[in-house]
Amino acid sequence: MDSFDGRKNMMRLSEKSFLVSLKEKLELDHGGHSPLLSMEGLRGIAVFLVFLVHYSTLIEPWVAGGATFLSSLIHGLGNIGVDLFFVLSGYLIYGTIINKEKFNAFTYARRRLQRIYPTFLVVLIVYLIASFLFPSESKLPNDFGPMLIYIIQNALLLPGLFDIKPIITVAWSLSYEVFYYITIPVLVSLLRLKTWRVNQRIFLWIAVTVFGAFLWKYTGGPIRLLMFVSGILLFELHKNKQLLLQRGGTRLFFLALGIVGLQTIYEFSFLFMLMSVYVLFLAMCLCAFNPKSTMFNWLTISSLRWLGNMSYSYYLLHGITLKCAFLVLGMLLPIHFSSNSIYYWLWIPMFIATLFTSFTLYILIERPLSLDAKNK
Repeated sequence: MDSFDGRKNMMRLSEKSFLVSLKEKLELDHGGHSPLLSMEGLRGIAVFLVFLVHYSTLIEPWVAGGATFLSSLIHGLGNIGVDLFFVLSGYLIYGTIINKEKFNAFTYARRRLQRIYPTFLVVLIVYLIASFLFPSESKLPNDFGPMLIYIIQNALLLPGLFDIKPIITVAWSLSYEVFYYITIPVLVSLLRLKTWRVNQRIFLWIAVTVFGAFLWKYTGGPIRLLMFVSGILLFELHKNKQLLLQRGGTRLFFLALGIVGLQTIYEFSFLFMLMSVYVLFLAMCLCAFNPKSTMFNWLTISSLRWLGNMSYSYYLLHGITLKCAFLVLGMLLPIHFSSNSIYYWLWIPMFIATLFTSFTLYILIERPLSLDAKNK
């Protein structure tokens, strides 16, 4: 009996040790900075919205009845997950530059490369291996020369701003991120924005927004770059003007989802929809960053923050995980099979599968090579 109790206690200690280790891996060290814990939760929300986009796309052949409309609606709603990522990037990157007395371009570039490339290159290699193993799913050109050029284009993060199809489906957004990473320190330096008063900078970024909206309306272009400007204004209002909202953040989030949902159904002006999200996300974050708000409380739930902390690994890898899972599903269920209920229950095991693969990538690659390495 004593031996049994001893083994039981050992198992409990081992389980406790595992959970403590897991928590340590999923919590980020913010150094001397006061962490915006709610921002971690916002990243979790953003990446879950992106999951819903690809889940809704891949399950479509098996969906029937009312679930077809719901799947299409959720697909449209989920697309603003990327826009939320852009707002948060706009805030963080601008903030690392504008309020620092000294800006070291080499250190900045090294940290950006270190943050993006280790995880990205591993996932790119996974996609390339999968392309050779499953030729019918491959995006690679058949001839070696064009194939090599295409792979190099993807490795340089060109798809997105340039008319190139990404090997990693979601990697188009990384070209937007890199463009912003390069452009914003150049603008801050050329315009000597650090010498401007806060109100002058706010006026400038509002003018950039209005000009960008009119430019897109008449000439087209990558209008979603303006979401970074929303993040810039968020930083000026939150950090430099000390503006916070205490109520309404959750309602603003659902209002943004509602406007996107209506645009998905009725197809009204995309510009109006995007500018609405621009404003609503800015105001929502002013509430989310307020520790006294209800939104801050639910955004700082540990599980949601942990998803946000591994969101980059999740963002890059969840797509191919879902693709493989649905290929297996296709072997088990004939393509002519359809159900009104499969959409509602299958997302849970699919989400768990994506969590498992993404967490593995996070632990083995992103955490040691990007997150921990930046502090060395």
